[in-house]
Amino acid sequence: MDRFVWSNGLLEINETLVIQQRGVRLYDGDDKAKLDVGVVLLSTHRLVWRDQKNHECCISIPLSQIIFFEEQAAGVGKSAKIVIHLHPAPTNKEPGPYQHSKFSYIKLSFKEHGQIEFYRRLTEEMTQKRWENTPASQPIPTATASQAGRTRAVGIVGIERKLEEKRKETDKNISEAFEDLNKLMVKAKEMVELSRSIASKIKEKQGDITEDETIRFKSYLLSMGIADPVTRETHGSGTHYHMQLAKQLSDMLQAPLEERGGMMALTEVYCLVNRARGMELLSPEDLVNACKMFESLKLPLRLRVFDSGVMVVQLQSHSEEEMIVSALDNVSDKGSLTAEEFAKLLGLSVLLSKERLLLAEKMGHLCRDDSVEGLRFYPNLF
Repeated sequence: MDRFVWSNGLLEINETLVIQQRGVRLYDGDDKAKLDVGVVLLSTHRLVWRDQKNHECCISIPLSQIIFFEEQAAGVGKSAKIVIHLHPAPTNKEPGPYQHSKFSYIKLSFKEHGQIEFYRRLTEEMTQKRWENTPASQPIPTATASQAGRTRAVGIVGIERKLEEKRKETDKNISEAFEDLNKLMVKAKEMVELSRSIASKIKEKQGDITEDETIRFKSYLLSMGIADPVTRETHGSGTHYHMQLAKQLSDMLQAPLEERGGMMALTEVYCLVNRARGMELLSPEDLVNACKMFESLKLPLRLRVFDSGVMVVQLQSHSEEEMIVSALDNVSDKGSLTAEEFAKLLGLSVLLSKERLLLAEKMGHLCRDDSVEGLRFYPNLF
């Protein structure tokens, strides 16, 4: 750590930022440095570390000081690290956070990951050694004071010009991005109108189009996705986010539930919802928390947990008695049924079919024969 010097964190002339990564802690050898977690920046000439909270706390080290470096894999409770071995500190070194160190190497501990890409970019820079071809700052002639003053002025003007060029380029990129975003929003509105039009035509011409065409139209609607998905960015976090998400799930799932007999496994709901949301994917935890709010928000859906632990989403109007009667009637007609056979008859998943049969058994309407051939259900005649 005694190789680091205090820095203002600004890039010098001819120096270019390569990559930066947040959540990096410095180690002086095997010991944690007295500095907090910060941002590490790799440029074409230096390795710069800046405190995340106190931006005035910034240190740097030239890449020419690096001898070699290696990766250190993450362990139990330990973050992945990059170990950097350094040359001895030069005698004319500027002041830094450490005056003396017993170690000849430092470690970068990556608390928020990103070490793989950082290691790759560091390898590229150490191979290319661009700091040798383009020095970061031009030497200032010392022949006369006037010459030195003019060179210094040119350097400042050059920095200002470079900053102005970067600002203009940033403004241009932002303008182009918003222009593309506006075009995307216009297209999104058109797609929503088209999906509504297709949905209304399916309802109006239910008997005029074939089943294959209906399935194809519905696949188009599903691929179009949700027009305005609820996200943490738009609705914050916590209870409010889950409430808005529950309302959107209720609107989206009502039609698929009606088509599937009023009940869907939560895993199936998870796949259906995330496919419709496109890039704005939901976590399983957020989905469960949102589904738990169906009842408190008085929405037409309910989250149900069977005795086996299987979680399903069902319509509020879905009758448990009807499920039991349906299971009993089908088993009585066939004499006996397995969950797989029952699933084929109703067009349901095997998981939900088995839960229906188990529910009918729990209520005393069915009995089971559990043998090497599998689980088979019979009408309970006792």
